[in-house]
Amino acid sequence: MIDVSSEHLISLTEAARSLPPRRAGKRPHVSCIYRWTVAGCRGIVLESVQIGGTRCTSREALARFFEALTAAAQGEAPAPPPPPKHRRRAIEAAERRLARSGI
Repeated sequence: MIDVSSEHLISLTEAARSLPPRRAGKRPHVSCIYRWTVAGCRGIVLESVQIGGTRCTSREALARFFEALTAAAQGEAPAPPPPPKHRRRAIEAAERRLARSGI
């Protein structure tokens, strides 16, 4: 999940422009990037957020997406995404309560 407070958000158009050329020296079209956010590629979905009428992703989400695609292509299980901040805080609070009660 994209953390909008700490990740570098970019529009899908910016994401398409930032990628290296592929077949025939062309960059992926913005519709391809959009498809990755909705349907995914090889079962892996590019994380995105809706900001008003604009769907955005982040540079970090692109990196996670490509790492997961590479891992899948090499037969490795992709690493699970880190939990969102609020979930991480809840886990830490529960661990502190357990430690205080001696469990």
